[in-house]
Amino acid sequence: MQFQTPDLRLASAEIFMLLMACLILIVDLFVKDRQRTVTFVATQLTLVGAAVVTVAASTGDIGYTFSQMYVADLMGDVLKLLVYLTVIVVLFYSRGYILEREQMARGEYYVLVLFATLGMMVMISANHFLTVYVGLELLSLSLYALVAMNRDSVAATEAAMKYFVLGALASGLLLYGMSMIYGATGTLEITAVAERLNMGQANKSVLVFGLVFLVSGIAFKLGVVPFHMWIPDVYQGAPTAVALFIATAPKLAAFAIVIRMLVSGLIVLAQDWQAMLILLAVLSMAIGNIAAIAQTNIKRMLAYSAISHMGFMLLGLVTGVVGGDARFALSAYSSSMFYVITYVLTSAGTFGMILLLARGGLESDQLDDFKGLNKRSPWFAAVMMMMMFSMAGIPFFVGFFAKFSVLQAVVGAGYLWLAITAVLFSLIGCFYYLRVVKIMYFDEPTNTTPIKAPMDMKILMSANGLAVALLGIFPQALMSLCAVALLRSLW
Repeated sequence: MQFQTPDLRLASAEIFMLLMACLILIVDLFVKDRQRTVTFVATQLTLVGAAVVTVAASTGDIGYTFSQMYVADLMGDVLKLLVYLTVIVVLFYSRGYILEREQMARGEYYVLVLFATLGMMVMISANHFLTVYVGLELLSLSLYALVAMNRDSVAATEAAMKYFVLGALASGLLLYGMSMIYGATGTLEITAVAERLNMGQANKSVLVFGLVFLVSGIAFKLGVVPFHMWIPDVYQGAPTAVALFIATAPKLAAFAIVIRMLVSGLIVLAQDWQAMLILLAVLSMAIGNIAAIAQTNIKRMLAYSAISHMGFMLLGLVTGVVGGDARFALSAYSSSMFYVITYVLTSAGTFGMILLLARGGLESDQLDDFKGLNKRSPWFAAVMMMMMFSMAGIPFFVGFFAKFSVLQAVVGAGYLWLAITAVLFSLIGCFYYLRVVKIMYFDEPTNTTPIKAPMDMKILMSANGLAVALLGIFPQALMSLCAVALLRSLW
């Protein structure tokens, strides 16, 4: 056997994150209960440090290490930087909420967040099906523990059990699909799978059989219909700080594995997985938007909203394989990447507002809790309105341009019926988003206490709202970044 020394520089960010997570776990043993400032600051510095290491190690070119199991490219670097930024914002939003709850005011929360972030980093840079699985399980196991952290909450414990059981089932589907692809191609390396498929060195029937299970596992992680059953229960039952985390950063990693496995590895089977994704997308937009109308719990409403948004994001991936035109494919894939980034940005602000209202140990996750918010705080009501308008796709907020870019790709691919379907379900979705705005501005408040927020929370919420507005006016920079990142990584 010949052993090749791995290029550790390419994976230096993951190594740094692992070492710091272990170090913080040990240091936290000497920190007194409910005084987690040291742990909080160390966690935030770790994320900033990982961003610095990622930028320093980036060359802009494609590099492989660990026997081709790990790939470093521009798309991976961009998504990792966005993950770090998202987690930093999530931790700032969650700090006050966590300190008010004894079960969560522990160092384990921050360490689990770091390990979940490490899992996302591994998923984003995976060039091997087993590497994808390792990263996915590291993320999933950390999320199961985070959901169940509030052990006194029956809802949280029940949500964690449902998430764990369904997650284990999805992992089994994913592994079975990977085993079928290995049996058909003789390799688990994603780029090698693509090469053997291009040369016709694979059993097509076994491949398609494995592809069904693979897409099913991916669909669960994305939370699209019919593999969405866990999302409403987990969003509602989990502590709001954990629901915020689940609703944001993992979406970026899920997008990455879809690109790695389906586009980079299995593009030859595009006609097969395209039909599956179209069905998943339409069902997700339909059930997500219709079911959200009936919800009175805003976290559960946002859960169904997330299902519909992930269905919308899949449309860009579906249309990218039509016609074989590389330029059109780049436009379609970059529209999906732009969509998932803007969704994460908007979702972070929305859950941040729920956390802002959750004071004194109360969750404040009912729609009635937002009644008369404008009278309690006109600025925060305006920020929440920006988030709702963006999610609804109303001009000129960033959500509108995200939907417009995806619809443009769908129409360009000749799927006019699919574009019309997406627009109709988006119009249905406008109802429950605008209902929140109506409640904030036209209903009498049930609680007239003025909203008091720490300065860091005020600054971040304001920046989040302004980012949603300004990126809607000037979306071109972020769109170009997505296009360049994918161009340098896929072609």
